[in-house]
Amino acid sequence: MSILIKGATIISVDPDRGTEPFSGDILIEDDRIKEIGAGLEAPGAEVIDGRDRLVMPGITNAHYHSWENFFKGRYDNLPLELWMLYSYPILGLTPLSDRLIYLRTMLGAIDSLKHGVTNVLDDVLEMPAQSLDQLGHVFQAYEDVGIRASCSGHIINRTFTDTIPYVGDLLPQDILEEIKQIPVPTTADFVEFAKQAIERFHGRAGRLRYVIAPSGPQRCTEDMLVAAEELSREHGTTYHIHICETKMQAITGREFYGKTLFRYMHDIGALNERTTIAHSVWATDDDIELMAQCGCSISHNPISNMKLIAGIAPFRKLWDAGVNVALGTDGTCSNDTPRVLDVMKIAALIHKVTTPDYTKAPNASEIIRAATINGARSANVHGEVGSLEPGKKADLVLFDTTAINFTPLNDVRNHVVYCENGESIDKVIVNGEIVVDDGTVTTVDEAAILEEIRESVPEYLARHTKVEELNRKLEPYFAEVHFRCAAQGIGINRFSGDEREWVAEAALTG
Repeated sequence: MSILIKGATIISVDPDRGTEPFSGDILIEDDRIKEIGAGLEAPGAEVIDGRDRLVMPGITNAHYHSWENFFKGRYDNLPLELWMLYSYPILGLTPLSDRLIYLRTMLGAIDSLKHGVTNVLDDVLEMPAQSLDQLGHVFQAYEDVGIRASCSGHIINRTFTDTIPYVGDLLPQDILEEIKQIPVPTTADFVEFAKQAIERFHGRAGRLRYVIAPSGPQRCTEDMLVAAEELSREHGTTYHIHICETKMQAITGREFYGKTLFRYMHDIGALNERTTIAHSVWATDDDIELMAQCGCSISHNPISNMKLIAGIAPFRKLWDAGVNVALGTDGTCSNDTPRVLDVMKIAALIHKVTTPDYTKAPNASEIIRAATINGARSANVHGEVGSLEPGKKADLVLFDTTAINFTPLNDVRNHVVYCENGESIDKVIVNGEIVVDDGTVTTVDEAAILEEIRESVPEYLARHTKVEELNRKLEPYFAEVHFRCAAQGIGINRFSGDEREWVAEAALTG
């Protein structure tokens, strides 16, 4: 199958042109870009008129949790560790049905494709535990819809109350004992699971991969973190982990290990070019230097970080140090969508107010790079996607530049970053296949899927409401830990009766 896009405006993000727009044709044969140039001909190819079209590489969502797709619009004004009590509850959960896992994954995948995301790193967590069959339904949904995806078996092997400082001293003994009775997997369990997952899923459909994802250095034992790194190295997969998303996690490094969590990870040999770190909000200058030296990537998730009251990652310091900065949405109840175009705009804007030095603000070209080639690099697929180059996989997005978001037309890069919300997307191509045409997903029946979700999910959400109530008894203790950590180092803790107000210093914003 051949597709020839004629006379388009192109942002290739290749090593020669970068993000500089130019006019040309793109010839796709089967699943790859064969040629980019002017006056190309391909008898028998499907011809797409590129006049009034902007073509750019497909967008990568470098950090995403499909587990949350049924919780969009559900929570507000909760810091991460309190929000997790309800979105990732400790007590009372029962496994989700296979069909709901499939529908949950499909919901986010459809939304992603329609808004130009062709590649996702889905850090998949099932609670109370994940099975290979459950993970199989995630992969099946991604195979059916036609997106490129790297999926994890997100692993936590420390008791939840052992992952947060101070809370063990605050919780009543009966609650503490109840939580400690919840089994956690062993390192051997996870290694065997991961090996089977790699054998079963890695490379599926030519665009799906399995990644290794220990949750965080405070949530996993040292032997788990090291074994995960060894698996990642042996199989050439991404090592995906959360580090220093919140102030509490920054305090955790000091309390648990006497050093930052980044330094701890470095010292056990788990920082390298395959490592992608979600967040890095509370990275120190020394941490940033370590990440740069080791060739790490980070996923910058500014919308989630704002909603969960976590802070703002030091984008410019990371970028200038040589850390590969990609963009992610995080989950769809801390964002609350999988649309990276939203993240691009926020990432471009939020750092304009963290310093009066306007020369340090991200520009549109940097943001486009973060969303495309850097995102592909963070998932270790940059040799295949992330830029438009002959020989690479044909993953690309076509915008209609006669749409209102591009009218009147100025610098197309600024339009993509500051004006576009997905409404102007005409076509999306993944692996050489048109998966979105005229704004409609071509691979599945979106209306039928949404109707099934509307019919089947309310019963699940009703059950989840009872789970939330069960976990509500933990909130006062976790809130106390939040405020105790917030008061340390950065910030002023002010008390007025029962009210607490944390006033962060400017340094909080990086």
